[in-house]
Amino acid sequence: MSKRIVILGAGESGAGAAVLAQKQGFDVFVSDMSKIADRYKKLLDDHQIAWEEGQHTEDKILSADEIIKSPGIPDTAPMVSKARERGIGIISEIEFAGRYTTSKMICITGSNGKTTTTSLIYHIFKAAGYDAGLAGNIGNSLALQVAEDPHEYYIIELSSFQLDNMYDFRANIAILLNITPDHLDRYDNCMQNYVDSKMRIIQNQTPQDAFIYWNDDPVVKRELEKYNIKAIQYPFSELKEKGSIGYIEKGQYTIEKPEPFNMEQESLSLTGKHNIYNSLAAGIATNIAGIKKEVIRKSLSDFPGVEHRLEKVCVVRGVQYVNDSKATNVDACWYALESMKTKVVLIIGGKDKGNDYAPIVPLVKEKCSALVYLGADNQKLHDNFDALGIPVRDTHSMRECMEACYELAQPGETVLLSPCCASFDLFKNMEDRGEQFKELARNL
Repeated sequence: MSKRIVILGAGESGAGAAVLAQKQGFDVFVSDMSKIADRYKKLLDDHQIAWEEGQHTEDKILSADEIIKSPGIPDTAPMVSKARERGIGIISEIEFAGRYTTSKMICITGSNGKTTTTSLIYHIFKAAGYDAGLAGNIGNSLALQVAEDPHEYYIIELSSFQLDNMYDFRANIAILLNITPDHLDRYDNCMQNYVDSKMRIIQNQTPQDAFIYWNDDPVVKRELEKYNIKAIQYPFSELKEKGSIGYIEKGQYTIEKPEPFNMEQESLSLTGKHNIYNSLAAGIATNIAGIKKEVIRKSLSDFPGVEHRLEKVCVVRGVQYVNDSKATNVDACWYALESMKTKVVLIIGGKDKGNDYAPIVPLVKEKCSALVYLGADNQKLHDNFDALGIPVRDTHSMRECMEACYELAQPGETVLLSPCCASFDLFKNMEDRGEQFKELARNL
């Protein structure tokens, strides 16, 4: 009898995992508590894979030999708890896909900068003519690509939730950008639990592999002392520090190994301090992969950036509107404010993930001419920021928010959507929040 695999959650990762599992001869069943999107229903139906939506049928799920869980489903979900009690193994789609491919894996994690760095590496790989697929948190399902559109290299953005259910998977090049408080609501509000998840990126690495990390991150530096790291280490930092092989010196973007490489910092397409780190990590990874220096140089200077990440939308009445909807934690907002050259009307708020706003208070004082709160419940924002004496507005929809911004912003200022929070209280997702912001800004 063939082994039974049950997939919980039928989004991009779940539907892709189902197709690969079926191709590998498993008896497959897909179950989603929500409604399944039409395109994923079609994918499952085309492959004649059984599915259900709006419910979890217990006997159909708990008869599994192994469960592949969507990263969005917390371990505390009742069906996940029941499966664990029965000793059923629970893995992620990435873990499952990794069993059926020998391709090279370039994996990127960190609290901030993952999407930009992943997209930049993919941009360089494609410019070099390498056969590469984009997967994980962005791009297409890794499992579906392994099943139906295999590539020699996969550039994979990994969230802590994906890493939680990865055990034997091995990253040939692992990148750890930074670790700052995020998603603590999913980690019993314990920072160390979240840190431990991020550090899983280096598990199973061998002396043939590479580990690229930010050398200035106090959390990463502390954690590295606990691990016996087998991979070749490639630390980077903003300045030439003890041991860093990637840095900026005298306006030169410099990488020392494996192949010495440098270019003018001015030529980098991405600006702002945080993007120096993203550009260094991407340059080191593509250098290790053997991509020619002139390709890396050109790609670092012509990369168009990532949607919803410090994306310049339009100028209305002398006011620049910037969409940074991807800033779903406090640290991301800190970087956004730090990169601003004008006074800012900051849009902040949403579903709070256990945020501590103290780190951005000095920048808010220095840079912001007004604050616009955008959330179902803005009380915590009032408690943290009202006392600064900066004008604030309380809004509960993007339209209301944009009207407030239009009134508050003076010519020469910037309206910045950099919310520090998840979007699920008022929007479908982070993209929906950014799209609404852009559409309303362009229609002002």
